[in-house]
Amino acid sequence: MLVVFDTNVIISALRSSTGASFRLIGFVQAGILQPVVTAPLVFEYDDVAGRPGFLPHLTPSEITLFLDWFVSVSSLHKVHFLWRPLLRDPKDDMVLEAAVAASAEYLVTFNTSDFAGASSLGVRVVTPPQLFELIQSARP
Repeated sequence: MLVVFDTNVIISALRSSTGASFRLIGFVQAGILQPVVTAPLVFEYDDVAGRPGFLPHLTPSEITLFLDWFVSVSSLHKVHFLWRPLLRDPKDDMVLEAAVAASAEYLVTFNTSDFAGASSLGVRVVTPPQLFELIQSARP
């Protein structure tokens, strides 16, 4: 299942090992989810995760190790068509463009209201708990 993770989901997974975001990363490890990234999206993950004091329990090396692994298991896509401006925040447009370029099944974010225009491009926007429940309910 192709998915695009908004930066807030990646940060949430790195902050807590008890939430739905962290569990979705477990589904990535298990091969149930196939993350999609673009170069700008990876740069944003790195920028936000690397902010001083943002993830105080992790060293810069640990953050880099996680992001390197995450990118290595992700499907890298190039965006050949920009849909901007569709959303209020250009950084959200970047996440949506990744989902459209890859024909991702889901765009996963905690800020679903920021992606109000996504459905017009055929992108389903869900929160981490919603996707976790969808996957759990589909498993035997």
